[in-house]
Amino acid sequence: MPEQSTEIKKKRIFSAIQPTGVFTLGNYIGAIRSWDTLQKEFECIYAIADLHAITVMQEPSALRQNTMRAFALMLACGMDPEKSITFVQSRNPHHAELSWVLSCSTMFGELNRMTQFKDKSAKHSDNINAGLFTYPVLMAADILAYNADLVPIGADQKQHLELARNIAIRFNQRYGDTFTVPDGYFPKQGARLMSLQDPTKKMSKSDENANACVYILDDKDTILRKFRRAVTDSDAEVVFREGKDGINNLMTIYGAVTGKTMEEIEAEFAGKGYGDFKTAVGEAVADHLEPVRTEYARLIADKAYLTQCIDTGSEQAYRITRKTLSKVFRKVGFIDRK
Repeated sequence: MPEQSTEIKKKRIFSAIQPTGVFTLGNYIGAIRSWDTLQKEFECIYAIADLHAITVMQEPSALRQNTMRAFALMLACGMDPEKSITFVQSRNPHHAELSWVLSCSTMFGELNRMTQFKDKSAKHSDNINAGLFTYPVLMAADILAYNADLVPIGADQKQHLELARNIAIRFNQRYGDTFTVPDGYFPKQGARLMSLQDPTKKMSKSDENANACVYILDDKDTILRKFRRAVTDSDAEVVFREGKDGINNLMTIYGAVTGKTMEEIEAEFAGKGYGDFKTAVGEAVADHLEPVRTEYARLIADKAYLTQCIDTGSEQAYRITRKTLSKVFRKVGFIDRK
């Protein structure tokens, strides 16, 4: 008898990132630096969601540039095109095609309940377009086209994943087993980093204060300047305790990039002032992010390589979704395409 393979099929993860700017240190520590580990454990499919980006008015040349930058940054942060499928969403027309079919299995009331539509409508009141209303169906198509088992999500995406699950279940009930019903993947989160200027709030790129947020592509001088201006307190003692939000945040950041415990950090800076501590945190963060900055600079300068990676990844994505679309089209009654 031939030997049976003992290889266990990896579960498939799908995730898409909008080309809307550089990741923050909080994004990176919280989830992104685990990407390399993630692709060892799962079959990863990652896309730059440029179709989603145009629900908000975009300057075409800027969108193209930001898409390439986001793709380069995704690779620089550890997503390896040799191990995972990495591509640009608009390069695979199956996303939009499946979105139309799924929109006919989605109820108006379901979309009307989407809290992000209400939030974005308020923020972009001059451009409340149909795409802004229906883009959760496109998100469902993104996921279901690949029959993804898992989708990494945060708290603000739970409603969208639930919609994708409902659409898949409804379609399967009507037409027979077609889609994998995806589950949320909640990776072990890294430290939650707070604003450097208001340590009671989460670090966010939407913060109007330029010194509040560190970006992973900030140069060393910029990082040091931001940390030296970080809000602390008047105690002048590096200890982690209630009421010391600023110092607690800086200690959390220092621990996240050095691997040191709070006790070790307290011992290291016993008798030293806040100035020395802030500089040390800035130096540690800059050194921790240096490989990402260096790799990003190398990649963004090599447009031919990035284009090749996008081409290859898009072809791989297309081959997977072609099977799904063929099955879907046949089930809903479309004439077979060649």
